Amino acid sequence: MEARLNLLANPTVAKILKHFSAAGRALEDTSLPSATQELVKIRASQINGCGFCLDMHTKEAAAAGEPAVRLNMVAAWREATVFTEAERAALELTEQGTRIADSAGVSDEVWANAAKHYDEEQLTALVSLIALINSFNRLNVMVRQPAGDYRVGQFSQVLAD
Repeated sequence: MEARLNLLANPTVAKILKHFSAAGRALEDTSLPSATQELVKIRASQINGCGFCLDMHTKEAAAAGEPAVRLNMVAAWREATVFTEAERAALELTEQGTRIADSAGVSDEVWANAAKHYDEEQLTALVSLIALINSFNRLNVMVRQPAGDYRVGQFSQVLAD
């Protein structure tokens, strides 16, 4: 498969991606646990069918020490015993926040459950992260960005400020 556009070769898109990446780096500096952040990115990418983001975030999570069993169970998190209650709340919020068109948005019950586990800063980071990964997913899916060749840290220099 070949991408429809080379996003990094286009100066306008490269600028946009640098801003997206800066937003991602700002989220990394929050108190939202990094493991939760990677799980959220993986789950949204699964829902959106973004192979490129799945390739990237599963490899990044594994390199950060995330056990394979947890990475392999993200799609079935409801049945899996390897996630904390807080992670489950984040994954449920991710699903509803990603599938906004399928329902009336995020239910009060799902929001309240997330709010039991995360403070206001973490909730802000979580909501922002869900929005950001959905944006990345949509870019990559629309241009049919191929997956499988990502190397850990591949874009750290290219997309740096």
